[in-house]
Amino acid sequence: GVMEKLGLGPEVLLQENPRLIYARLTGFGQKGKYAKSAGHDINYLALSGVLSKLGRKNENPYAPVNLLADFAGGGVMCAMGIVIALFERARSGRGQVIDASMVEGVAYLSSFLWKTKNLGLWSRPRGENLLDSGAPFYETYRTSDGKFMAVGAIEPQFYNQLIKGLGLNIDELPSQMSSSDWPEMKKKFASIFAQKTQAEWCSIFDSTDACVTPVLSFDDVDSHQHNKERSSFIKNDQGEISPRPAPVLSRTPAVPSRKREPFIGEHTEEILLEYGFTKQEIAKLYSDKAIEFQNPKANL
Repeated sequence: GVMEKLGLGPEVLLQENPRLIYARLTGFGQKGKYAKSAGHDINYLALSGVLSKLGRKNENPYAPVNLLADFAGGGVMCAMGIVIALFERARSGRGQVIDASMVEGVAYLSSFLWKTKNLGLWSRPRGENLLDSGAPFYETYRTSDGKFMAVGAIEPQFYNQLIKGLGLNIDELPSQMSSSDWPEMKKKFASIFAQKTQAEWCSIFDSTDACVTPVLSFDDVDSHQHNKERSSFIKNDQGEISPRPAPVLSRTPAVPSRKREPFIGEHTEEILLEYGFTKQEIAKLYSDKAIEFQNPKANL
């Protein structure tokens, strides 16, 4: 209702420009009991059902930072909605309103969980299934130098290479999919991984298809050989590391800025002047606290 209070709701603006695509990104959506309630990523995850699936055995559900609902179910899904609406407008010539709810966005993003419910992938309690830390071959393990290795050896041919790299004999082990043996196998794998450094395990597994990779810190990602060869991470003029835009387009790849991130309000005056506002009008907006400045060079 914020935009309506400003007289800039979709009904008003679509009358002015019927081709307008008006995106409304909120946590709970434009209608429903919680529509006007405050919330954060963890609340949207909870209402979507997805949070109930996240976490280890005998522990509370675990929200992975605020990536799933805010950015994936929210930002990315909303952006996709805008692209879809643009595509449709090319045919109809008409705009429309996008109701992007983070609850629904993350639920739809997680359709795989619903579509595989009856396949046995999620039939056991949280933390005891194939992909939620229940299986010993889909897990992270601490190394002797306090770092970690990520293991994702699901398919039998990959699992065989994992076992070989660990120095075990597959004929002497329980069947890979014997879930009753998974807790004991996790202990066995953990004790073996703890005997070597992360670098030593990389030297063993890097040339294999065992699906074993190092868990890299933010400080290490740009120096890893694979990431270096792809220039997956960039440094700005302050030496700060960030990911390169993805995915990479063949003809029109994104050209990232290597300048530092702007301060909030740093370019407010500059942009408003470009759009035809006078200095007096900008000063009035500032005095009314409609805008703010963080630029010491502002000369109002």
